[in-house]
Amino acid sequence: MAKILIANQVKQGVSLVDLLAKLGHRPSYRSGKELFYKSMLREERTPSLCVNENLNVWFDHGGAGVSQKQGGNVIDFALAYWFPSDFGQVLNKISETMSLDFPSDLKVNPRPRQFNRQPEKLTNYKVTGVRELGGNAKIATYLQNRGIYEQAKGRIKEVYYEIVTGPKAGKSFFCAGWQNDLDSWELSNQGKHFKFKACLGRKAISTIEGSKVRLCLFEGYMDYLSWLADNPKVTDSVIVLNSVNLLDSALEKILTFPSVQAYFDRDKAGEKAFEKLKQAVPHAQDCSSLYKKYKDYNDMLMNRPSSTVLYEESYIYEKMMSSFKR
Repeated sequence: MAKILIANQVKQGVSLVDLLAKLGHRPSYRSGKELFYKSMLREERTPSLCVNENLNVWFDHGGAGVSQKQGGNVIDFALAYWFPSDFGQVLNKISETMSLDFPSDLKVNPRPRQFNRQPEKLTNYKVTGVRELGGNAKIATYLQNRGIYEQAKGRIKEVYYEIVTGPKAGKSFFCAGWQNDLDSWELSNQGKHFKFKACLGRKAISTIEGSKVRLCLFEGYMDYLSWLADNPKVTDSVIVLNSVNLLDSALEKILTFPSVQAYFDRDKAGEKAFEKLKQAVPHAQDCSSLYKKYKDYNDMLMNRPSSTVLYEESYIYEKMMSSFKR
């Protein structure tokens, strides 16, 4: 109980920006109320860890580190930063770093700093166009290389956007994109020297409605389209998490289906996600053995030998037999 009270005091009274400064980390640039840092949770060159000063929350657009945490409040950050320290140890480390004193009544500060928890949409981009596939050769090539171009038609769009603030202001970009349940655009693109994933807006799961009885779960949209390539006539409902960290937000919807099949990645994050899913949804089935030699469904599809269609020539039997005549 004491830990919970202290945790509440920390979340209310400790600024994540101040904590980062105490730890020796300074933002690379500011965009509105968001500060961008080079992630201290993993190695990177481009600042992608974002801190919203107003909400006192963070999100690492470059992905989760070893702790598998990708965002949250100040305590979530501390758990990721001091991983694998437990909850109590992390509270102590925050206290030591910020020179906090927890008296017996557990009041960190009689007037703790309050953060605005009201939902708000802070953006540093502007969507300039959304088009059907076919007009951008680079996006088409990317999807063809992933082996899912045909399945992407009507399901993925060409998304064009422009950065309006920060050091990249004025620069325009394009990606393959699909919408999540909050109507934000999930983006993916890859070239010879880069691999890019992001979300324009608030990150959320993507739901494709179908059967009321059968549900299939995927971590990523490319895995969903890869599965669709093998199962073109299925009518199952589908949930794409877009990030394993969004599993909790999908559980309520998942529990409404009597049949649940999960096609998660065959890595530690995927394994932990399925364990969590199984605890909440005991009837969930792990279908990752289908691609047991590969990282995920799309990896299996891309490494699958291409099938050769044999041309059945007219009168082939007669022509073969004629070669034996003397």
